Formats: sequence, C-alpha cells, structure tokens
Amino acid sequence: MSDRPPPLPPFARLTLVTAILGSAMAFLDGTVVNIALPVMQEDLAATVDQAQWVVEAYALLLASLVLVGGALGDRLGRRRVFVAGVTVFALASAMCGAAPTPALLVAARAAQGAGAALLVPGSLALISAVYPKSERGAAIGTWSAASAMTGAIGPVAAGYVVMRASWRWLFYFNLPLAVLVVVLSRRVPESRDETEAARMDWLGAALATAGLGLVVYGLIGSSAGGIGAPRTLVLVGSGLVTLVVFVVAQARVAHPMVPLALFRSRTFAGTNLLTFLLYAGLGGGFFFLPFNLIQVQRYAPPQAGAALLPFVLLMSVGSRWAGKLAARVGARPLLVAGPAVAALGFVGLAMPGTGGSYWLTFFPPIVVLGAGMTVTVAPLTTAVMGSVDVSHAGVASGINNAVARAAGLLAVAALGVVVLARFDATLDARLASLQVPASVAARIAVERRKLAGADIPSDVAPGLHDALRSAFDDAYVAGFRGAMATSAALALLGAGAAFVLVAPRRRAATSA
Repeated sequence: MSDRPPPLPPFARLTLVTAILGSAMAFLDGTVVNIALPVMQEDLAATVDQAQWVVEAYALLLASLVLVGGALGDRLGRRRVFVAGVTVFALASAMCGAAPTPALLVAARAAQGAGAALLVPGSLALISAVYPKSERGAAIGTWSAASAMTGAIGPVAAGYVVMRASWRWLFYFNLPLAVLVVVLSRRVPESRDETEAARMDWLGAALATAGLGLVVYGLIGSSAGGIGAPRTLVLVGSGLVTLVVFVVAQARVAHPMVPLALFRSRTFAGTNLLTFLLYAGLGGGFFFLPFNLIQVQRYAPPQAGAALLPFVLLMSVGSRWAGKLAARVGARPLLVAGPAVAALGFVGLAMPGTGGSYWLTFFPPIVVLGAGMTVTVAPLTTAVMGSVDVSHAGVASGINNAVARAAGLLAVAALGVVVLARFDATLDARLASLQVPASVAARIAVERRKLAGADIPSDVAPGLHDALRSAFDDAYVAGFRGAMATSAALALLGAGAAFVLVAPRRRAATSA
C-alpha cells in the first residue's frame, strides 16, 4: 500500500483538459491555414506576397514573443496569462473570419500570433505547475498525443470545411472553443514563479521582432524589384544588423530572453542549428505544397488535406518508438540519419510534374519525409533537454521551440524568392513560344503575381486559354522543384551539423 502513488491534486485533470483544448486552437491554426490558403487567395484576389504574409504575420509574432509569453506567465500568473492569450486569440480569430481584404486578414493573423505567444507556453506551464513530478511525464505525454491527433485531423477537416462552407469558418470555430476554455480555466489553480519576477526582456523581444520582421518584409517584397533591388538590400541588411544587435544585447542584459551561455554546449548549439535548418526546409516546403496540390494538380481541398495524412500519422505513431531507440543507441545517429532520409523525401516531392496518380507521385515522398522526421523529432527533443543543466531545461525547450518557428518564418520568405525566380523564368520562356497578343499579355502580367492561382482571361481563344493555363502550371512546378531542392539541401546540412556538433552517446548528457 505504501508504494501507491500519491493522489493527484484537485483539478489536475481539469487543468490537463483545459491546457489541451487551449493549445488545440493554436495547433489547429498551424495546420488548417496552409490547406485553406489557395482558396483564401482566390476568394480575396490576393497575390502570392499577401498569401505569404497570412502565414508570416502569425509566425513572426509567435516566434519572437513566445519566450516573453512564458516569462510573463511566470511573473503575472500562468493561468491569467493563458486566459489572456486565449481571449486575444479568439478575438483575432473573429477578425480573421470577417476580414474583407488581404491586408486586414494579415493584421488579424498578427494579432492571433501575439495571442498564441501567451497561450502556447502557458498550456504546458499549467500542467507542470499542477502535476507532481511522478505524474508530470504521463500528463505531458497525454498533451502531446492530443496535439498529434489535432495535427492529423486538422488538414482533412480544413479541406472539408473549405469545400462545403467557407474558409472563414476555420477561424469562427475558435470562438466557442475559446469560451469553453475560459469557463474551465476559472477552476484551474493559479501559479507563478516569484524568482522570475524581474526576468522580462522587452528589449530582446522588440529587437527580435524588428530584426525578423525586416528580413521577412524585405524577402517577400523582393518580388517587385528583385533580390538585388536597393530597397530589398536595405530592408534585409537592416534586419540582419538588428538581429546582430539582439545577440549583443542578450550578452549584456541581466536576464536575457535567450541566455547565450547555453550555447557553450556544442550539443545544444548543434541541435538548435539542426532544428533551424530542418524546420526551415519543412516549413517552407509545406507552405508551397498545398498550392501545388490544389491549383496545379487540381486536388479538391479535402484531398489535399488527406494527402498529408501519411506524414502526420507516421509522426504520431512512430515518435514514441524513436524516443525509445534514442535511449538505446543515443540521439546522434538518429539526428544524422533522420534529416538525411527527410532530404530524400524533399527530392521525391520535386519529381512529379502535372497529373498522375497520387499513389505514384506524392504519396511515396510524403511517406519518406514522414519517416525522416519521425526518426528525428523525439531524439532531437531528448538531445536538447539533455545538453543543459536540469535547472535550464525550461528555457532550453523554449529556445528550441522559438528557433523552429523562426526557421519556418524565414524559410517561407526565402523559398518564396526561389519559387518566384524559377516561376518567372519558366513562364517567360513559355509565353515567348506562344506568341501571346499584346492585349492578353498585359492582362497576364497583372495576374502572374498570383502564380498558379492566376485567372486566365476567359475571352481568349480556347486553345490559347488551355496553353496559358498549362504554362502557369508548368512554371509553378518549376518553382516548386526549386523550393524542394533547397529544402533537401537544408535537411542535409542539418544532418551534417548533427554529425559534427552533437556529442556521441557517452557525452550527450554532458554540458560543455
């Protein structure tokens, strides 16, 4: 009888349910928006730049503020900040659903990102504060499993909603869920860490947001004048200088958002470099894939969502196995092999042209990519957490999460430059061979900034209409192949970083 575990504190299970439901809003928005983007683009007549900002505005605020959100919860109360995040997220979701223009949708998405920066770290903090150490692992495992299920359901549900109703409902669904979370939160005990009272690095947050924002703004805006345009160079250069200032400031402030001392561990530095490279390839690749499936391959939105299911299911089912394997052989071999396999998946995604069976074109590389990420993710988390002292585990996890989100943020902008360059070169060659009349060419020039979502003039001859549609499709495939090749290179560089920097098993738990 003495070995029986102590009873759970009051409201522990309610806290777990509340945390799961709250974080589900942010996780769902991370999976459903990409599937709906091609439909949003068509409905709002948005350019590819504006479609990128629908994703980037959210990612920018979340990546740069997520560490501040965690610290704010420690200082003001984790439940209070969590509820504030849910409320902001819900109000921003209503704005997203009602947005009549791309610009207002982007602004609302930025507000969503700010809410998510308060909400996401708060969900795990609530669990950690309520559950005793002996039960905490199982509770977080339940939270992780629920997150995986959300990721699996999200793309398919999004495709169905978009086809049967409207993409706007993807945002409106957050409102009743937010009300439920707020009501349940009233019975969740409050907690805070008084030792963290002074640790609010607002300067670091401002510099990170400004630096990342300038770089992303410059890269996305390069479609107007090219990557070498003075405006682009000034914006990107200013952003890079701001990020350097951010690093310098982190080394000098008393309580930095990102303690640079942690990077003295080669394994911590290596795993975060791997995270940046691999998640850059993944985030950028998965931004452009739905456009290929829906606008070029003519998949219905539910089919496009279902096309990604093998990836999500492999991650859901195999991550636990990968974690056990890492415990036996060490993380390093898996952190080299996993990204290398993922690179093969990206190469496979670059192979299909237009048409063909899903099972022979996109299914095999999506499975390979999913296998590579499955082998990588759990060992990566283990290596990150094991590379620093236990007292720094929370901030180490937060930094790694922020690195992953910043990687996706920058990759969507940078790969957009690759896609656009390849798209323009291919489309120009095709249009030259078609000898398009000047009046039609002028209208096509306006539409080309929508890439594969361009509206071909309906009053041209049927033969020319089909040829123009084919030219846009082939041009997008060329751009997509460039993005996938870049993603494959990033994944291979990540494998190299793990091989060089991550310590072998006998040293993996030792901080340098």
